[in-house]
Amino acid sequence: MLRGGRVKPADIATFARQLAALTRAGVPLVSAFDIIADGADKPAFAELVHAIAQDVASGDALAVALARHPRQFEPLFLNLVAAGEQSGALPTMLERVATHREKAQRLKAKLRRAMTYPIAVLCVAMVVSGILLVQVVPQFQQMFAGFGAELPGSTLMVIALSDFARAWWPTLVGGIIGFALAVRWAFRRSPAWRRALHRVTLRLPVIGAVAAKSAVARCTRTLATATAAGVPVVEALRSVAGAAGNAVFEGAVLQVRDEVATGREINAAMRDMGLFPNMVVQMVAVGEAAGNLAEMLDRAAAWYEEQVDDAVDNLAALAEPAIMAVLGVVIGGLVAAMYLPIFQLGGVVA
Repeated sequence: MLRGGRVKPADIATFARQLAALTRAGVPLVSAFDIIADGADKPAFAELVHAIAQDVASGDALAVALARHPRQFEPLFLNLVAAGEQSGALPTMLERVATHREKAQRLKAKLRRAMTYPIAVLCVAMVVSGILLVQVVPQFQQMFAGFGAELPGSTLMVIALSDFARAWWPTLVGGIIGFALAVRWAFRRSPAWRRALHRVTLRLPVIGAVAAKSAVARCTRTLATATAAGVPVVEALRSVAGAAGNAVFEGAVLQVRDEVATGREINAAMRDMGLFPNMVVQMVAVGEAAGNLAEMLDRAAAWYEEQVDDAVDNLAALAEPAIMAVLGVVIGGLVAAMYLPIFQLGGVVA
């Protein structure tokens, strides 16, 4: 168990990049580990590097030492390192895995940023609406009690909603928190729930297209990196499944892997899944026929990464006015419903 913080994927990408530079400069592995650990900001990361250094110093191969830390080093990382050690091209393989990690992190960060703003605004809207219902509406309700006139239907509805919120707000807050925790637990522990949620996500308008393109970009990028390093296709597809980031695509890649293991071509197995875009299937077919599969996959990955960037930008552009409209309807509707009796009374007096 590592202490002193959590080692993040970005730390592993930095580790691979630094180790590639040091080994290319001729620095022995154990010395390179010491240099990397001395410059680490996180105690947990330094502890991880020291543990790897001890295993390598005791005679283990680097891939074997890394395999003792499966939470930080996925199969693709281990396969590339093992291939680099066997071929004597460890710095090149480390650079490839570092580049792969960095591109994957940029893609994930872009998707996270695109989702953070809408979620934050919606949370703020819920908090503001709750404050209005629990704190502000009761004050208006006391004032309306002295009017002696019938209140508009919208105002009565807001007052009823306020009464409900004040009476049940602990239950509502607890229910929301409990539901969120239950969904998170089920997502992590239940493969069936995760597949169902990802399947629903893929069917959503706009968001589904972004999720699908993101999964395709991850799959093609990972397979391109693995095949370029000489990793056998069947083994590479296992790494691709783990890197897909979507349970539906993960299952499809594993089915492709099983069919490829029986002798089928990758493009034929992918076409039967009905999940991968025709362009990707065609480029894989061309790559298999011409013997340059890694190059064609790399082009497909670059194309879909650009598509994801454009889709995320469009999603952000569409989300902002939509969220502003929702805020205007919800919060503006609450405020208007409470001021409507005052406006009506003013019209009668006038």
